[in-house]
Amino acid sequence: MLTFGVDGGTFRLRPANRADVPHILRLLADDRLGANREVTSDMAPYERAFEAIDADPAHLLVVGELLEPGALAGPVVATFQLSFLPGLSRRGSWRSQIEAVRVAAELRGHGIGAAMVTWAAEESRRRGCSLMQLTTDKSRTGAHRFYERLGFAASHEGMKLIL
Repeated sequence: MLTFGVDGGTFRLRPANRADVPHILRLLADDRLGANREVTSDMAPYERAFEAIDADPAHLLVVGELLEPGALAGPVVATFQLSFLPGLSRRGSWRSQIEAVRVAAELRGHGIGAAMVTWAAEESRRRGCSLMQLTTDKSRTGAHRFYERLGFAASHEGMKLIL
């Protein structure tokens, strides 16, 4: 998928597997918003969600590993989900939705997030998508600046209904 050097090691993206779920949850819970949303004492809902994502070719759950020189595997230090959505608008074009983009706190600012989003955009183009979209919490002003630096425009107001 994607491999590049970072701080004396190698960062590698790969599809997530079931064993990665606890590591992904650690990343999702590692901020003030996620800490209140994720409840890892019961893994069953997360495992069901992983199975549904993994079984559907319209969804990719990706993790990033940090490999020491010569290592075949390393700790999971980043993640995102990329979904491909057909639509009638924009002349029947496909779009991709990127969500749950996370990089371990100690590795932020090393270009990992930008590389992941760039890879996701390239994969979206490869799959025929005409645009990539995302939502980000209004309180995440640093994330807003990050995405704007990558070319995203805050062109729409996102809304959610908690069910």
